[in-house]
Amino acid sequence: MLDNLIFLAPPIAACVVLAGILSYFGNHILTRGIIFIDIAIAQVAALGTMIGLLLGFPEESATVQVISYSFTVLIIIFFVMLRSKKMEISQETIIGIIYCVALGVALLLAESIPGGSNYITKTITGNILWVTWKQVLVTSTVVLVVAIIHFFYAKKFIEISEAIRDKKPLQSYRFQELIFFITFGFVIVKAVFIQGIFLVFILLIAPAAIVRLFTQDWKQRFIWSWVIGILGSIIGIYISYDFNISNGPSIVCLLGTFVFIAAFVKAFKKLYAKKHAVQ
Repeated sequence: MLDNLIFLAPPIAACVVLAGILSYFGNHILTRGIIFIDIAIAQVAALGTMIGLLLGFPEESATVQVISYSFTVLIIIFFVMLRSKKMEISQETIIGIIYCVALGVALLLAESIPGGSNYITKTITGNILWVTWKQVLVTSTVVLVVAIIHFFYAKKFIEISEAIRDKKPLQSYRFQELIFFITFGFVIVKAVFIQGIFLVFILLIAPAAIVRLFTQDWKQRFIWSWVIGILGSIIGIYISYDFNISNGPSIVCLLGTFVFIAAFVKAFKKLYAKKHAVQ
């Protein structure tokens, strides 16, 4: 039992850190209605890494990291500029096309890289069971820096998210939006390297969606979505470890099931309240 806990300590620690920051961003992303932006950013970052690998640099080298972050920042600047324009095509449509193109190019590049197909699989499904304490420490440092930045801009970011949700005009918010999405991009790059695109997406959206069914208070949404993300991740890790199955898909399926259960509970509560109101 002790040996199992020692082995699972790094992935559990990584989940606690990443579930917190991803659920925080997830509440903003869900409110803004740009659900698939994280997948697009993650895939563009992975494409940058593929290019670094094609140039002959090791996956975890500083050069590959710089290339990956450069691609991430460029696509984020594009997204921020896009928000200020009136488009005939919806932003979600453009985000989806960018994701597909980035994945398509990455698949083509994978054919020229030894083990390229394995890397593609890893970026999609992740392998959090094999995360190291060094990776946890580096990721925690990035998350801490991002958390400090967002602490000072917290009210402004909430104001922007609510204004975007309500389709209200905002003046002079492009700089804050750039800060929001660049920090978001850095977190996504780190998270995808450990957890994979699918797991990062579900940790962003599922906990935030569950909590939003029951409260609109931002503080409660941040706290409870973090709790749900942590519980889902830890339970999923233990299930995958005990049954010797893939960890990422296990957590994704578990958190996805939580969403449907929460929706059923919400619907039942509404029906119950309506029945008693009539009586």
